[in-house]
Amino acid sequence: MSQKNQEGKRSARERLQAQREKEQARARRGRQAIVAGAVLVVLAIAGGITAWVMSSGSGGSSSDNETALPKQASGGDRPAVTVGAPNAPSTLTVWEDFRCPACQQFETGFRPVIHELQDQGRLKSEYHLVTIIDGNAGGKGSLNAANAALCAQDAGRFRDFHDVLYANQPPEQEDKFADKKVLLQLAGKVKGLTTPAFTACVNDGKYDAFVRKSNDAFASSGYRGTPTVLLNGKDLSKVKGGRMTPADLKQMVLDADKGKQPGTGAPSAPASPGHGGSSGHRASRGHHASPATSASPGTGAGAAPGTGAHAHRGAAASPAF
Repeated sequence: MSQKNQEGKRSARERLQAQREKEQARARRGRQAIVAGAVLVVLAIAGGITAWVMSSGSGGSSSDNETALPKQASGGDRPAVTVGAPNAPSTLTVWEDFRCPACQQFETGFRPVIHELQDQGRLKSEYHLVTIIDGNAGGKGSLNAANAALCAQDAGRFRDFHDVLYANQPPEQEDKFADKKVLLQLAGKVKGLTTPAFTACVNDGKYDAFVRKSNDAFASSGYRGTPTVLLNGKDLSKVKGGRMTPADLKQMVLDADKGKQPGTGAPSAPASPGHGGSSGHRASRGHHASPATSASPGTGAGAAPGTGAHAHRGAAASPAF
């Protein structure tokens, strides 16, 4: 073979390799775009482009005189657990379900900023725990996980265990949180949480009535799905056309807190769970939004308001980016 032919073949191989590298780079950019889109849609999906009818969750209702109250939790018509300094100038209200993939995506994307603001005394978060997926898909994982988180509140470890639950959230159709042994195993990831009192609280469903009452409050609230997130009463799915990022949330809090003293009494140190997430979740009767893709905090965006998804009765719905 002549040297000219050899050089021609080598040149062809080099051109082919260059083309492959371009295609791989294009594919990477496409995946990044998908991820960025996914983390910008969740709250808008929860806010509702197509309204679905909410199921009653895990069933049952509670009155004040039969509802056990976790330590430092608020009762009344809208039971909640507050994380952060009680006198922090800004309040983030979060309605979420531990089985909800969109809630996991929101927590994954926004957790670092929320923790930072909580630890600085700038923000307190009020968590309202609901059981939408138990009602829609069946099972008791939403209820049991929420009860376990409230048991962790008694031990001063709500935030830590809350984050561990989302970091270890099973696929939506696998109701692993219904198994209390799984919840107790996960509690082992939070230092000092696994005690006889905590174990008994989980096994006895001590705060089931509290969770059911919170779910009843959500059902009558007019909100359409989880996560529903409000900052100082403002629905974040309606801010910036629904395309918020964690940086946007931080700036909104800092702007709202100008001239105000930070609160005192920092929350307990957070755990360090892994990350992951997926698509939006709406309240519905028997149908719900299915996961689309993973969220990656490394993209610089979180699970924020964004473009919507379409839901159809009789089939699961995936968000459109």
